[in-house]
Amino acid sequence: MEEVFRPEPARNVSERAQAWIGWFGLSRLIASAVAVLIVCGGAYWLVRTPPPPSEAALPRVEAAGSPVSTLPTPIATAPEVPAAPTLGVTVHVAGSVLTPGVYELATGARVHEAIDRAGGITGDADVDTLNLAAPIADGSRIYVPAVGEEVSAAALIDVPFVEGAVDAGPVNVNQATAADLDGLPGVGPATSTAIITERQRNGPFLSVDDLQRVPGIGPAKLASIRDLVTV
Repeated sequence: MEEVFRPEPARNVSERAQAWIGWFGLSRLIASAVAVLIVCGGAYWLVRTPPPPSEAALPRVEAAGSPVSTLPTPIATAPEVPAAPTLGVTVHVAGSVLTPGVYELATGARVHEAIDRAGGITGDADVDTLNLAAPIADGSRIYVPAVGEEVSAAALIDVPFVEGAVDAGPVNVNQATAADLDGLPGVGPATSTAIITERQRNGPFLSVDDLQRVPGIGPAKLASIRDLVTV
């Protein structure tokens, strides 16, 4: 009677794994697993970001003779010194100006600046009678006449006279009266009147040498009174 071939019954996974291990060999399986782990570890080592060196966390100490750090250092600024107050002159502006009154100007201000502070001239003002460039003395009165108005030269720019200012020491030619000026050697009524007219019309004398602006005072007369006058 012919023998019929019957296939072996299917084995489960565990039996097949054991059969495969028996065929491959346990030692070769372990060696293969170790080799795979080594290869994976090497690949990770190559692609990972290396940690910073431990020296980077240490404080930096400059050695003697080492170059100075090039980092910019803040520049100390000097404390602000408040500006000294500006001295001023007080002047009275009257006549043909828009806003007559008393105004305070900087020292060395000119007649035209005082008129501007008073709002400027009116339409009937005659400014040609004034020296607009003349400097202003403290306490002066500036009068701007109207066209056709008769005003003496002394009334246009009236420099105040300080009582007692000419009693001690040299005569102040910007404050002295005609009588005070008459007492100077070589100065008579005509010259004293000319001095007063000049300072009223063109502003105070800024130096003794300015007296040569006055008709009748030349170098010789100025030399004779130089030590007896002041401004």
